[in-house]
Amino acid sequence: MPTAIVADDEPRLAADLADRLRLIWPQLDIVAVVGNGIEAASGIAEHRPTYAFLDIRMPGMDGVQVARLAGQTRIVFVTAHDEYAVSAFEAAAADYLLKPVSDARLSKCVARLQLQQAGLLDVDALRALLARPLSQARLDWLTVRLADTTRLVAVNEVLYFRASDKYTEAVTAAERHLVRTPLKELLEQLDPQQFAQVHRSIIVNLAAVERIERDVLGRSQIHLRSHADVLPLSRSFAERFRQM
Repeated sequence: MPTAIVADDEPRLAADLADRLRLIWPQLDIVAVVGNGIEAASGIAEHRPTYAFLDIRMPGMDGVQVARLAGQTRIVFVTAHDEYAVSAFEAAAADYLLKPVSDARLSKCVARLQLQQAGLLDVDALRALLARPLSQARLDWLTVRLADTTRLVAVNEVLYFRASDKYTEAVTAAERHLVRTPLKELLEQLDPQQFAQVHRSIIVNLAAVERIERDVLGRSQIHLRSHADVLPLSRSFAERFRQM
């Protein structure tokens, strides 16, 4: 059975990554979740895991330093900092994931590791695995940046998502966050019983909808329970709201 250690100095991010790995790869035994580079190096020496999922910026030792001491353990870096990519691959990283990591991207990483573990070199099989839709896990948390802090936001707290130029805006009752996941990819990961697309650029939390009204031009608009923003409802998405 493959084993793994997860290291991140943000405890919630480490726990979230471990939980998502368990959902996507049930056969993976996560033997330790640690919060700094020294604990990561110690855990690798003690457990000799098959894989280590390492943040790069950690107290004590950074992830690249840990990787250079990891022996046969395969390293996957999970970081918000893309400037370390060259150092990561010089340390023979198996993969390099940029935070926030979508479930789809994590699934591709797992597929790659599984193929490497099995020794498969069939390119068609690799493409099939990487293209496989992720249906077994719903998105429960968003990893967001607020100033210099990375934290988690529960998806059920999001009132709506709106696509912007390069990012997607996630709006809660009190805050607005930018996430890197495209709107189309988000829609595939969200619970369809809780979220619905109402416009080509907007997904709304159905529990947040207070009422639907028409403006003077006959356009349908969504009013939210706990927010002043008014959202457009396109005709092509209006069928779900006929009874409201």
